[in-house]
Amino acid sequence: QVQLVESGGGLVQPGGSLRLSCAASGITFRIYAMNWYRQTPGKQRELVASITSDYSTNYADSVKGRFTISRDNGKNLVFLQMNSLKPEDTAVYYCNARTLLNNDWGKGILVTVSS
Repeated sequence: QVQLVESGGGLVQPGGSLRLSCAASGITFRIYAMNWYRQTPGKQRELVASITSDYSTNYADSVKGRFTISRDNGKNLVFLQMNSLKPEDTAVYYCNARTLLNNDWGKGILVTVSS
């Protein structure tokens, strides 16, 4: 059974940092592309950052230079380091694991950027 469990969210002031983690189980982690999405009420879920099985990364324009995605294949973990956070980064962040045949989601974790 596939499980993706996000952690590390919470409340942070503008300009602050948070590090999200996603622990994966039930999959051959190293072959999956891992992604972070986010969603706010009334809006579509948007791709924030992705990292392929060969460690290539891609970022939404809105987070380039501020967020960094990384993965630890030995521990089945993917991270999202978020720096210089802005109020508009407030959202529920979702971990996603994807191959050509599979597309699995975590339950999401709330990040609130507010003073």
